[in-house]
Amino acid sequence: MAQRGGQRAKGSKVAVAKLQAFGAARRQVTMKGLYFQQNSTNEEITFVFQERENLPVTEDNFVKLQVKACALSQINTKLLAEMKMEKDFFPVGREIAGIVLDVGSKVSFFQPDDEVVGILPLDSEDPGLCEVVRVHEHYLVPKPEKVTWTEAAGTVGDGVRAYTALHYLSHLSPGKSVLIMDGASAFGIIAIQLAHHRGAKVISTACSLEDKQCLERLRPAIARVIDVSNGKAHVAESCLEETGGLGVDIVLDAGVRLYSKDDGPTVKLPLLPHKHDIITLLGVGGHWVTREENLQLDPPDSHCLFLKGATVSFLNDEVWNLSNVQQGKYLCILKDVMEKLSTGVFRPQLDEPIPLYEAKVSMAIVQKNEGRKKQVVQF
Repeated sequence: MAQRGGQRAKGSKVAVAKLQAFGAARRQVTMKGLYFQQNSTNEEITFVFQERENLPVTEDNFVKLQVKACALSQINTKLLAEMKMEKDFFPVGREIAGIVLDVGSKVSFFQPDDEVVGILPLDSEDPGLCEVVRVHEHYLVPKPEKVTWTEAAGTVGDGVRAYTALHYLSHLSPGKSVLIMDGASAFGIIAIQLAHHRGAKVISTACSLEDKQCLERLRPAIARVIDVSNGKAHVAESCLEETGGLGVDIVLDAGVRLYSKDDGPTVKLPLLPHKHDIITLLGVGGHWVTREENLQLDPPDSHCLFLKGATVSFLNDEVWNLSNVQQGKYLCILKDVMEKLSTGVFRPQLDEPIPLYEAKVSMAIVQKNEGRKKQVVQF
């Protein structure tokens, strides 16, 4: 009888072991990640889910992360091509928040079960829109306890962008006047809140009646909201009037028209200011921070900027990714963004969280720049 009992116990252990092995094998192939494909014309891109095997053992300075939320942002396919980073399938989703599952042998800042937030590097092999990713510890910072997963992921990218524009490129200080174009966008809201926190006087443009109402509800109040939706408002005149003719100290644009309405293409550009308007409304010693990567300045434009002692800076979202020597400053920005989010300085405009299976459709909308509030996938 004892022998039979021993055999049954041994058989049970073997069965359990087989079930565990089977479960582990299933887990190796159950993860899906979102990628994009670009066609041969380098214009249209398609979003597809790909099956992913479970990640290998975490090595060196890398952290294995269970993703709890991932924000959706436009993909700069032109930059990827210029950086020779084109692939058949490119991972999608970089602004993430999650829980540390495992750490490499050389990781010094994190341990399993830590809650973290960060931005995956441009050359990441893993999509943020996946259940588990690997990321170098230097791209992560702790997530404050009172901050939700969606708030963390939905703010970190725009927070870094706002810091880069207003702190590093234009040296914002108390008492300065700032024009933030398209202030009701997800990025514009964060930029306005940072400018107010620094003691600046904020002017903003609205592209629709809904945007105008959104901006007028903000507290602290914006000094002036310029409604450009009907095409009748003159941005330069409004800014000069608001500043007593002195002009604004800092301009943060959302793109500009390089041509007059009769000289060039105007598709999707009617609400953007002309570059001459920006130069006109700049004050002496002013800073123009532009997101127009193909900005062209003619000699008269340059001469006008010279007379004002003004500067032009380009807001490149990937500047911290392309410069390894700036890693310390980058981490400080990430930490400060999270600190301001936890204390209520940053109050992001987030849409309702969406499930992973809807990410393809939502990402297509984001890529066409058709949404206003920040889209965040919640796992």
